[in-house]
Amino acid sequence: MHTHDLSAWQHDHHFGAGNESAERSTRLVMWITVAAMVIEIGAGWWFNSMALLADGWHMSSHALAIGLSAFAYSAARRYARDPRFAFGTWKIEVLAGFASALMLLGVAALMVVGSIERLLSPSAIHYREAVAVAVLGLIVNLVCARLLGSAHRHGHAHHHGDHGHAHGHDLNLRSAYLHVVADAATSVLAIAALLGGWFFGWAWLDPAMGIVGAVLVSVWAKGLLKETGKVLLDREMDHPVTAEIREGVETTLADSETRVVDLHVWRVGREAYACALTVVTHSPTLSADEVRACFSMHEEIRHSTVEIQRC
Repeated sequence: MHTHDLSAWQHDHHFGAGNESAERSTRLVMWITVAAMVIEIGAGWWFNSMALLADGWHMSSHALAIGLSAFAYSAARRYARDPRFAFGTWKIEVLAGFASALMLLGVAALMVVGSIERLLSPSAIHYREAVAVAVLGLIVNLVCARLLGSAHRHGHAHHHGDHGHAHGHDLNLRSAYLHVVADAATSVLAIAALLGGWFFGWAWLDPAMGIVGAVLVSVWAKGLLKETGKVLLDREMDHPVTAEIREGVETTLADSETRVVDLHVWRVGREAYACALTVVTHSPTLSADEVRACFSMHEEIRHSTVEIQRC
């Protein structure tokens, strides 16, 4: 498929059952997270637990980020056929994932500051009540992770069935899932810290776990920033399909001494790439369609521009 109607392809293929499932699950998880966030922040303040407060405020950023993910699905679907988007609207979702990663880093910084303050100025914690609320938060996070995990499997099966093989994954859904998993991890750390303080008198463990949680969240956020940034900045020239396009053209057209002198490949959809290439050839009759035929087996190349220079 080497057509110029990429927006129509985006609408017909990208916004199928998999994405509808992801959007519904993301929206549901957002409301569940908001409810749990209110409970945890209130309980952390009332029971004087830094770990619980950190988890609650951390969850508030997740509610915002997951809401952003749901909005991205809606906006991408709404503008899928808008001709102003030359290659469709998929990168709206990637941009939402990038913004979510930045939010994760901001929350990690706040967690570190709050935990250091609590280490320097410790105060009494109502352990029994705080543990109960932290366990509730963990249960909520596990339910949300299951919902988003099911949406991911549904979407993966949908795209696998449509195209025979998958070439990417939903970075927007992954960002929402990562927020939920990060929340679950900080809940586990909060529970461990509270139990340590309750049974062994290790009051320092509560803020210490806040710092550990912040480091863990920062590592995950860095990975998400790297992946989404790669797509947004079109850093795809190290993708295997780039070398395969070059090899396919130069091997197939070896008799006419055709070689690729300029090649650019960038991602325009979760499973779609565009390419622009210039070839130099000794053939007086070589056409752009013949060049495209050399990499026609790569269904992920949805749009190609070919320039032919003759010696």
